[in-house]
Amino acid sequence: MASQHQIREEITAKIIAALEKDLRPWRRMWNGCRTGQHSNAVTRKAYRGVNPLLLQLHAAEHGLSSPWWATFRQWQNLGCTINRRPNHVPPGHWGATLAVYVPIKKEAEDPDDEDETIWILKKFTVFNADQVAGAAAEKFKQVQMEQTETAPDYEPAEQLIEATGAEIHFGGVRAFYRVPTPAGTWPNHTGGDFVQVPPKSAFANGCYYPTVLHELAHWSEVRVGWKDQPYAMGELVAEIASAYLATELGVPNSEPLDNHAAYLKSWLSAMHDDSNFIFKASKQASKVCDFLLSFVRQTETEAKPELVEAA
Repeated sequence: MASQHQIREEITAKIIAALEKDLRPWRRMWNGCRTGQHSNAVTRKAYRGVNPLLLQLHAAEHGLSSPWWATFRQWQNLGCTINRRPNHVPPGHWGATLAVYVPIKKEAEDPDDEDETIWILKKFTVFNADQVAGAAAEKFKQVQMEQTETAPDYEPAEQLIEATGAEIHFGGVRAFYRVPTPAGTWPNHTGGDFVQVPPKSAFANGCYYPTVLHELAHWSEVRVGWKDQPYAMGELVAEIASAYLATELGVPNSEPLDNHAAYLKSWLSAMHDDSNFIFKASKQASKVCDFLLSFVRQTETEAKPELVEAA
C-alpha cells in the first residue's frame, strides 16, 4: 500500500508534468458542450479538492466529455460494464486515480482515554460515463448542443457577480483586487476592498468572466478567513477557483493569465519543493468556490472529508 507521502508525490508529479507542457488542468476548454462540475454518478456529489484537477487531466488525455464518474463497483451496481481498455493505454491507466481521506480509528493506549479518529489519504479509481456501456450510463454521457452564431448566455455568471455585492470598478488596463486599507480593518475599512477590471468591451476570446471570477476569488480570501499566504499560493488558489466557478456556471475558460509564465515558474518550483502545495491550493479553491456560489444557491457545507464511495 502506498504511503501518504507517496500518494501526494504521485499526484503532484501528474500535475507538474501537465504544467511543464503548459497544460493547466483547472482550465476547461470546450465549445458547444454541456458543462458542469466533475461529479459522482451515484451520489451526485461534486468531487472536491485536488480531484477535479486529476479528472480534468484524465478527461483531456482520453478525450472524455461527460462530467459524470463512478467507481467500478458503482457502475456495476447500475448494471453497466467498463469498456475494454484500448491497446494504446497502459495497464492501470484506463481509470482515473483519485485521492480521498478516510477515517481510521486508533485505539487509545490508556483504557480511560477515548479512541482517536485519524484521517489518512487513500487512492481509488473512477471511470467516466464515456468509458462505460449500459443503459443506465447513457443519460450521463455528454450531449453536443447545436452551434449557433449568437453570443452564449452567461446570465448565471452575471447573477453571481451582482449577488456578491462586491464593489467592482470598470476602467483602465489592469485587473486586480485592492485589499482593505488599513490592513485588517475589514469590514470597517477606510479604503480599498474593491475589484478593478477593464471595461467588458476590452476583453476578447471570452476571458471577461474568468477574469472577474479570478478577482472575486481574491475578494473572498479575507471573507473565508484565509490570509497571510505566499503570493504564488494566492494566485494559484484564485486561478483554480475561477476555473471551478466558470465550469459550474457554464462559462468558457481557456485564456491564460497575462503573466502566466512567471506564475507557472513559481508554481512549479513550489510543487517541486512541497508535494502538499497543490493539495492546500485546491482545498482552498474549493472553499472559495463554495463561498461565492452560496450567494446564488444553497451549497453543501464540507464538515469532513468524504468517504471513497461517497466521493
